[in-house]
Amino acid sequence: MQKIIAFFMTIIAGFCGIFGIPYYAVGEKVDMDKFELVWSDEFDGDDVDWNVWKGHYAWETNTDRKGSVWNKQMATVRDGNLVISTKYFAEGLDGGHPGFYNYGMDTSDSYRQTYGYFECRCKLPKGHSLWGAFWLYCEGVCDLADAGKNGAEIDVFESMYYDAKKPNTVSSNIHYDGYDAAHKAMGAKKYLVKGDPHSEFNTYGVEWNSDGYTFYINGVKSFSTDFGGASEAPEFLILSVEISGENGVAATDALAGVDDSEFVVDYVRAYQYKSR
Repeated sequence: MQKIIAFFMTIIAGFCGIFGIPYYAVGEKVDMDKFELVWSDEFDGDDVDWNVWKGHYAWETNTDRKGSVWNKQMATVRDGNLVISTKYFAEGLDGGHPGFYNYGMDTSDSYRQTYGYFECRCKLPKGHSLWGAFWLYCEGVCDLADAGKNGAEIDVFESMYYDAKKPNTVSSNIHYDGYDAAHKAMGAKKYLVKGDPHSEFNTYGVEWNSDGYTFYINGVKSFSTDFGGASEAPEFLILSVEISGENGVAATDALAGVDDSEFVVDYVRAYQYKSR
């Protein structure tokens, strides 16, 4: 009976995925026995390890990123968790202009990996037009040769649905061939998370190998894809928070219900396949 129920739930989930309707992950559990942990940040220190993380394309103290400004001060460690805060500064921060401030950070200078299983345990930031994300990336994403094999933006999860009818929704996506006219995107696959992911910890992961990508929520498969052909390039890890808008100015509809929101990350881990 359980197999029959699982079969029909899989069909329903597939139907919902085709039409962009959020649904719970109902696939098999990730097989962790085939992996070994090779890299992690458990955020157990007193501050972010800035030998591991750097600003993601944040070259100066303040870098405009869509509707907010990225500033290193917005990333701190508290009670064994990374906290990326979003806060409005009427007078700006560090000489920056007035607006919302948060941050995006990556391991591009310290750690990259090809293939394996990558997982983040976190609480999603809550607020109108605000989203957190855990994603993999490399410079080859902007190379137009060989589709996504020379690099893909792998969005393990993005949370941007706080004000939606189903606010416990996250999405996953694949992008390649840059972000201009040649840009290719799979199209976001939306899935529901049980409980309140904005106040409760959940895990979001992806298994990546030469066959493609398989995404997981709390260790349960949501879907698989080989869109673009699997990336063959070493990719780095990114944690980020953004708000809708442009040039560091939040969109008008993003000005309410955002202040003092937090993206709380318990850990980020990278596993490699065990040698046979």
